[in-house]
Amino acid sequence: MEKTATKKNTKTASKAKTVSKTSKTVATKGGEATSILRIRVRAYDGKILDASVKQIIETALRHDAKIVGPVPLPTNIKKYTVNRASFVYKNAREQFEMRIHRRLIDIINPSAKVIEALTNISLPSGVNIDVKMI
Repeated sequence: MEKTATKKNTKTASKAKTVSKTSKTVATKGGEATSILRIRVRAYDGKILDASVKQIIETALRHDAKIVGPVPLPTNIKKYTVNRASFVYKNAREQFEMRIHRRLIDIINPSAKVIEALTNISLPSGVNIDVKMI
């Protein structure tokens, strides 16, 4: 009986951990609420994306920020099928695809210096950034 009771306790403890991870403000051991700066970076080229993420991380580390990531998110693939000829050869088709590579970076308790440095950073064209405070 004791083993089943401990299994139930570990299950409820693991559920409590997952609930605290999904909440918008994460409570620390001291009871203080922390804020998170969530940065989502998207690009068509994976190499440019990785270089941009590296530049963002170096900028944040220069100002002593705590970073979680970069977390690679699934690549979105958009496929397009086009007829090669317009009239006679209807079965001849070409397929094209666009791959959108994505990364996620979390900065925990960002200071004003970190936010200012990230807003002044210059990244290559083709890199899209979404910044959100949670």
